[in-house]
Amino acid sequence: MNDNRTPDEGLSYVVSNGHRFTLKEAVEAEGARMIGKAMWEKYHRWPVYSKFFDNSGPIMHHLHQSEEQASLVGREGKPEGYYFPPQLNATFGNFPHTYFGLEPGTTREDVRECLDRWDTGDNGILDYSKAYRLKPGTGWLVPPRILHAPGSLLTYEPQWGSDVLAMFQSMVEGRPVPRSLLTQDVPEDKHFDLDFLANLVDYPANLDFEFKKHHYLEPIPVADTASEGHVDKWVVYGTVDGQQKFSARELTVMPGARCTIRDAGASGVIVTQGHGRIGKLEVDCPSIIRFGQMTQDEVFISHEAATAGVTFENHSETDALVTLRYFGPEVHKNMPKVGDHQRAS
Repeated sequence: MNDNRTPDEGLSYVVSNGHRFTLKEAVEAEGARMIGKAMWEKYHRWPVYSKFFDNSGPIMHHLHQSEEQASLVGREGKPEGYYFPPQLNATFGNFPHTYFGLEPGTTREDVRECLDRWDTGDNGILDYSKAYRLKPGTGWLVPPRILHAPGSLLTYEPQWGSDVLAMFQSMVEGRPVPRSLLTQDVPEDKHFDLDFLANLVDYPANLDFEFKKHHYLEPIPVADTASEGHVDKWVVYGTVDGQQKFSARELTVMPGARCTIRDAGASGVIVTQGHGRIGKLEVDCPSIIRFGQMTQDEVFISHEAATAGVTFENHSETDALVTLRYFGPEVHKNMPKVGDHQRAS
């Protein structure tokens, strides 16, 4: 969807002894050593990824199809999680609010009529939704078929390895949205079937009177370790249709401290503050990145290394070392549920 993108945009690379190859190639070469036997045997790939999105304004109201819906066009469904890192949200952008779901009382016919008005200007879909104020240091869990129009906070997004979507909003900030973005991931014979398109929405989930209660996330400490110089927190957690699809933690290591973290599975790591070392690798959070420039802020921790234990060291005397790491499916035996932050506080 990004104009003027490079052919390998979004791909993760590994640099080792002067050689550069994709993370995908590394996983294919090492298999179970990289991502664990269970995940390798089930998926034969690393089935999740994370990204940052940083928009000045809101994204169109849209949804991501379920597994069943996406399979109609040979794709996979897409649940996703959000976390708004405080370190990367010094400014809030033009619209730090996200519309989620539909107002109770909205009907399938209301949505159908909005889709029918696509070429007449603003189709009014946001009139049937509710905006929630976004807060740095919090997040949301967004299953497939949930309408959402992400706001302008910089967002860390662990998600399933798919990008199916259906845009339901015909204009955003005065700009028209091509109707092709509504239909790009539905069967061709359904492109003008308004009943089919309206039924992409999970109405009970979108009309939930307690939507925030069932989707909003706040950090939950893994353990009480602040006195040891570090704090590891769950920031994205919970299940989607009873399945653990992905999760994420934020580790803060205090100035001059070090800790050894043992995880149950592989993870992708990015540094959001400070500098130091992860295992044998020097890491540093850059302040400016030039296009194509190599940085020291991303690490992949293999299953083999994660289960043995990886040491995080903060080399600063004044600044915390903060990292985010995301995990693949069915990794944790004890992961919080959405809403558990109310019991942990």
